[in-house]
Amino acid sequence: MKLLHLTMKLFLGVVALLWKLYIAVIFSFFAILLYPFFFIILFRPQWKKFSFKLFLFWSWMMRIFCFYHVKKVKNNELPDGPYIIVANHTSYLDIFFMYSILPKHPFVFLGKSELLTYPIISTYFKNLNIPVYRGDRTKAGQSYMLASKAIAEGWSLVIFPEGGIPSHQCPKMVPFKDGAFKLAKALNVPIIPLTFTNNYELFSDPTEILGPARPGIARLYINKPISIMQIQEMDVSELKNLSFELVNAPILEEHPHLKE
Repeated sequence: MKLLHLTMKLFLGVVALLWKLYIAVIFSFFAILLYPFFFIILFRPQWKKFSFKLFLFWSWMMRIFCFYHVKKVKNNELPDGPYIIVANHTSYLDIFFMYSILPKHPFVFLGKSELLTYPIISTYFKNLNIPVYRGDRTKAGQSYMLASKAIAEGWSLVIFPEGGIPSHQCPKMVPFKDGAFKLAKALNVPIIPLTFTNNYELFSDPTEILGPARPGIARLYINKPISIMQIQEMDVSELKNLSFELVNAPILEEHPHLKE
């Protein structure tokens, strides 16, 4: 019985690995296909707004060709932008789903500078989003200035305040970092908390070679926004805790064992 269980687990792991390789092929195909269009956009800053439409197209192509459907279990009405979008992070699908989830609200990502070391991803991220350098105060200040400029130009910001994909017990969340909430207070914009409850089952971290991956339905919660008034009434710690609770609530509802 134990041997049968191990054999089945290995078989499912290999199938998942093949699915990850398929997704990598689809991702790379559209990265190469769209590169000339992104390259042209980079020549003029005023054309940057068109990059969002390209990312939106790319997002839909990934969903269509990889057979992913997003079900909005909760869909609160969004305020006028710009705003800061915070979400839990368990899968790279979180990033690509974001565009087709919020197609009418152009945004850029604030993400760890380590992404600049990844082939293909670095090309798009460096020029069209905002890298965050955690260990360098000077470059961190530059990131803040770029974020402020983006908000002033009408872009919203997407931040995964956990700081990366947790290395264990997905979808259990790890404590949020302060950055997103300091920005919300300083830039005087609302916060939109989003929750992905099962993306880790559809596409686990590629470093988990035989980790789960399959087509399916992603469950999304667009939680109640945190207003500017609420943000200004709270200190950073209180705001961070409230955001964590809002994002975490759907996870605990679907995975009650994580309450322990």
